[in-house]
Amino acid sequence: MSDPTRRGNGFKSVSRRRFIAGTGSILGAAALAGQVGANQAMADPAAAPIDNGAQVPVLVIGTGYGGSVAALRLAQAGVDVHMIEMGMAWDTPGADGKIFSHTTNADQRSYWLRTKTKQPLSDFLGFPIDKAIPRYTGILDAEEFSGITVYQGRGVGGGSLVNGGMAVTPGRERFSAVLPSVNVDEMYGVYYPRANTGLGVNHIDPAWFDTVPCYQYARVGRKQAQRSGFPFVFVPNVYDFEYMKQEAVGAVPKSAVDGEILYGNNYGKKSLQKTYIAQAKATGKVSISPLHKVTSVAPASGGGYTVTIEQINTNGDTTATKTVTAVKVFFAAGSVGTSKLLTKLKATGVLPNLNNEIGKGWGDNGNVMCGRANHLWDPTGKVQCSMPSAGIDNWDAGGAFAEVAPLPTGIETYASFYLSITKNPNRAQFSWNAATGKVDLNWQTAWKQPSIDAAKTIFDKINAKEGTIYRTDLFGTYKIWGDHLTYHPLGGAVLNKATDNYGRLHGYTGLYVIDGALIPGNTSVNPFVTITALAERNIEKIIATDL
Repeated sequence: MSDPTRRGNGFKSVSRRRFIAGTGSILGAAALAGQVGANQAMADPAAAPIDNGAQVPVLVIGTGYGGSVAALRLAQAGVDVHMIEMGMAWDTPGADGKIFSHTTNADQRSYWLRTKTKQPLSDFLGFPIDKAIPRYTGILDAEEFSGITVYQGRGVGGGSLVNGGMAVTPGRERFSAVLPSVNVDEMYGVYYPRANTGLGVNHIDPAWFDTVPCYQYARVGRKQAQRSGFPFVFVPNVYDFEYMKQEAVGAVPKSAVDGEILYGNNYGKKSLQKTYIAQAKATGKVSISPLHKVTSVAPASGGGYTVTIEQINTNGDTTATKTVTAVKVFFAAGSVGTSKLLTKLKATGVLPNLNNEIGKGWGDNGNVMCGRANHLWDPTGKVQCSMPSAGIDNWDAGGAFAEVAPLPTGIETYASFYLSITKNPNRAQFSWNAATGKVDLNWQTAWKQPSIDAAKTIFDKINAKEGTIYRTDLFGTYKIWGDHLTYHPLGGAVLNKATDNYGRLHGYTGLYVIDGALIPGNTSVNPFVTITALAERNIEKIIATDL
């Protein structure tokens, strides 16, 4: 077990005696340094779940983009880090020989503790498509709040496991509206490039895109966008496009070309498991506890923080409750997870010195979906690559950026499908509900109207030009807009408001936010590159000044 006060880790504010006493552990210093340390040294530290009574220099809550950046950079600086992950490790194949279930054949691996799927497209050709599944700690959480369903990845790697991999850096001219307190030159000169390198971002070969059958749907989207005068832009991705080329000719097992997206990707996608987390584990200083959920973070009497953690099984049942002490804690449970936990801890008096900005500034990145019914002479293809490669950019004129998204059904649909990111000003707030013992979010479905209006600036024009109509069979009966969800939750602990300008929580030394909760509701594009770059910026400052 590492000594969290040793000079090599830079933690000098808590004496070893006070630190051990503060945990309430019956083990003495000799036992900690001796037999317990020897036993742990014999095991793979990355594979062993955290012990009850453990003391760690740094605890990171969550294994998504921000948490993974923090863990890697802290480890490279010589700090021992333990990461807590509510979901599974996703490193063991199922009965079908694959780790993740298929998009069109969802099984228990698909959803987080549900007995019925809750697919973003609930209907197809007039029929509901959700089905019963066994309750299991699956990979995609459809968390329901009043007015909105928030889709989140559950597992080591967080949202990187379930997103479409679109690694978009927002236009430089838009950045100040996203994070006004952050230096633009530093972000675009240092931290965005660092994030893109760390994430393994690559670009599609335009000549290959022009001919391969699996992107016919996107070429139809390009043709129609350009005929209506809209810019059509290729976007980078973290999917390995060289692997995809091999998929397309049948030289390697198929994944994106087989339509895998919502419930994980078995082969070519460079999720965090293959990038930041792999590098972090390779340092030997980072360990991860899957199927563990943090329920409390409280100041410890001997210094640092007492963290209460529930270990769960794959049915979601609590099998053990553990108490751990950490010198520093990084909240990286995602916008919703971090905001919910901090809101609860402030309201219940566990962390009363958190300021009144906690829980505020939450937005949906302006997400809204729609489909269009094309003519029979405009087929979109039976085989559709599930990794989007391009979008329609009408942000400056209409406040919308629309992914040309796949409908990987395995049949010809003659449909074009889009996920729009829009300039929606509405922001919600998390609050503690003492009666239910849960955190509420006050989002209203009516707040999606600005997003619909922005998306219509693109698709009304395309429909008029092409003589086409909106699909009304994808989100219910006679419903055009998918205005019930978000894939891109942002905010709830906003930078330079709930925290200082580098993610340090006001009121408590040694508590940090380093995930999408820092970003106030909108990034104008897919947000994960911005989350990663901001985390790179913040952790560099924290290592330089706080350790």
